Amino acid sequence: MERFVIEGGYPLQGTVHPSGNKNAALPLLAASLLTDEPLVLDNVPKIRDVETMCALLRALGVEVEETGDHQLTLQARRLRRAPLDPELCRQIRGSILLAGPLLARQGEVQVPLPGGDVIGRRRLDTHLLALSALGATVEENGGSTLTMRASRLVGTDILLDEASVTGTENALMAAVLAEGTTVLRNAASEPHVQELARALNQMGAHIEGIGSNTLVVRGVPRLHGTRWRIAPDHIEVGSFIGLGAVTPGEIVIKDAGVENLRMINLVMGRLGVRVEIRGDDVVVPDGQDLRVVDDALQAIPKIDDGPWPAFPADMMSIALVVATQARGTVLIHEKMFESRLYFVDKLIAMGARIILCDPHRAVVVGPARLHGERLESPDIRAGMALLIASLCAEGESVIRNIGQIDRGYERVDLKLQALGARIRREG
Repeated sequence: MERFVIEGGYPLQGTVHPSGNKNAALPLLAASLLTDEPLVLDNVPKIRDVETMCALLRALGVEVEETGDHQLTLQARRLRRAPLDPELCRQIRGSILLAGPLLARQGEVQVPLPGGDVIGRRRLDTHLLALSALGATVEENGGSTLTMRASRLVGTDILLDEASVTGTENALMAAVLAEGTTVLRNAASEPHVQELARALNQMGAHIEGIGSNTLVVRGVPRLHGTRWRIAPDHIEVGSFIGLGAVTPGEIVIKDAGVENLRMINLVMGRLGVRVEIRGDDVVVPDGQDLRVVDDALQAIPKIDDGPWPAFPADMMSIALVVATQARGTVLIHEKMFESRLYFVDKLIAMGARIILCDPHRAVVVGPARLHGERLESPDIRAGMALLIASLCAEGESVIRNIGQIDRGYERVDLKLQALGARIRREG
């Protein structure tokens, strides 16, 4: 099993280029199933989750070819009714995104239960509610596979029971080829959901209300191919902002997609993080003076997450690490996932002053001098948070199970080495 060995406490400086958005790439790859014409995707991140999704698509008969640097061309002209590999589906949450397109294209799909990060229970009910409303029947097979069938999909008015990102994406991909009009209410509106909707429109779909929580989809008989460039990953950009805040030196994040960073910058500012926006670049200057900004009347502030445009859940682990280096006290309230905060025991072992109140809340008192430790990466975002903590800690840290980090961050060790980090990959 590969691991990272990190010598912390050294300044980082230079320029870094974020990869394409992982959470946009996966539904866009799934969208290739909706047409028999080529779909060309640019700025595709070279990460394990993308490799896994491509393997699932190839097994279904999709032609997947690397036609350029970070470019994939996909064509689903001869689909097979093949069962999805349960082992591959267990590796990523995004495997569930194949359900909507396959129902729309073939009228039937068997989906093994998806895997992904171990951050607590992640409901599939919203997916099933939306697809059932469009006309699909759903059978549970022994708690391991879902069989969905639909002789035809018909548009309807759907109120999603939660603003699920992947649930909204699945419903969108099914609805674009359904008969009539579909109205999706309480839809997710994250940047990657907006990106999928715009790409589908470029393929010939008719989706209105993009960016809002009410989407109107007027079904069409077929979609055509297109070429689409995936936007920068705002979570990766936010991770590098957090890294620059807790290490000496100036970091420049090029082509950062600053329109999607407003809430990230606002919340990081409450921890004293100072950033400069230069066009579409983000600069994290040297000489950060991290201090928690109290709420009015000197009340202890809270950082919490929520659906877009609230602070992203995937940034909570990063914000928590930054808080360990900021002067003051802050409550971290992870509202969306019941096990995401369980990695804080590793930070406590490094010297962080954190009280884990319950699965959703932690009180952080900073600043704390962190020291190197032997660590395990439990999920993508906690793994990156531990990597940031190791780079600002004194001494050597070892992070095992880095396959979790590789699922969401493209060769992050090489990007960090270019900034001067003392990190090496072993095993």
